[in-house]
Amino acid sequence: MTDTLLDHFQLEDTRVTRRYFGKFEKITGHLGRVAAAMEAERRLTRAEVEVMARYLVGLTLTFRALAHKYHFSGRFAHAGKLTFDRVESGFPVFAELLTMANDALQAERHLREMRSEEALKDEMIRAILHDLEIPTKLQYALSQRLYYQELRRGGLFWAQNDPVAVWQGNPSEMRRNFLIHWAVYDSQTNLPTIYLMEVEDTGKVGLPKDERRWPEAQAHLMAQSLGGLKLLTIARGFDQDFDDLHPKRLRRFHIGPMYSNAFTRQAGPLREVLEAARAPVGEDWALVWTEEELASADTVREKSGWFGTVQREVFALDPFAGQGAETGATRMERSIILPQRPYQALEERKPPGFSDVRKFVVSPNGRVLSYR
Repeated sequence: MTDTLLDHFQLEDTRVTRRYFGKFEKITGHLGRVAAAMEAERRLTRAEVEVMARYLVGLTLTFRALAHKYHFSGRFAHAGKLTFDRVESGFPVFAELLTMANDALQAERHLREMRSEEALKDEMIRAILHDLEIPTKLQYALSQRLYYQELRRGGLFWAQNDPVAVWQGNPSEMRRNFLIHWAVYDSQTNLPTIYLMEVEDTGKVGLPKDERRWPEAQAHLMAQSLGGLKLLTIARGFDQDFDDLHPKRLRRFHIGPMYSNAFTRQAGPLREVLEAARAPVGEDWALVWTEEELASADTVREKSGWFGTVQREVFALDPFAGQGAETGATRMERSIILPQRPYQALEERKPPGFSDVRKFVVSPNGRVLSYR
């Protein structure tokens, strides 16, 4: 068995499984407010917040669907058990999302073969009132119907979320600006990862309407969407492969890892902070949010063919201590999202390495405050 498989853990108890999904329901519910706080700080534009919100809502819906699927884990031999990465990410493993995508293809057929939600509820009431029994099997059937209904409804965060190009304006007659966004559930890190790329298009036909370039560009970006690849590698490859598409800015957002003493086994200062906080159930967590950014600083002309030239981007790397060459980014910023009690413990302990980390603190009423 590999170390990666040893990091994976199955939730076999019904109550524990429900607590796990309850925790993520709270966490994902705060992410939209975190994005709004970033807009207020001018770290995201309104258009970017709308894109981010779409993926964050999709993540919430994905967890809701999985919560229905595993609502009766431990009650039946065939009810299934959620597998999650308890040592690194704290999120469900990549295989869970692959299975969910396959289930989505068959959701319509399953729903046709199942009784309606109302019929199942009526039969449950009859079992309770007339047969004086707990309708556990009917409850399980209802949970599976709710699961397939979520899949049919759509809008979830999938293992792969293909690129979408949003027009941002025309700076000149032959230049169009697009915001291309896409997302993946990284199979190496078991984390949702969102990409935003600002592109200048000098092609004859606008990119989303160009059947020669757009399908190829989409395939190229999805093939390069690996957490282990540096942004510089992704942007340069795109710049070299598409002479009339010029990547001006590329950002990557890693949502996670999630830390919780109740569920995860990560080592390091955040785990120690959560232990010291002794937060009540529901507030024993912290979520890391990492943003990488690569920006173009200049352009050069390169020879193309016998007589032509093409524009290439010159990307700016982080100038401090040669770090940019190592990270392949102009800058990288880590943030953590956590409730008040763990934040107080973090401020009291002041572990090294956290002074430059932005903290988004969730108050008991759900308000999100930003601190350095």
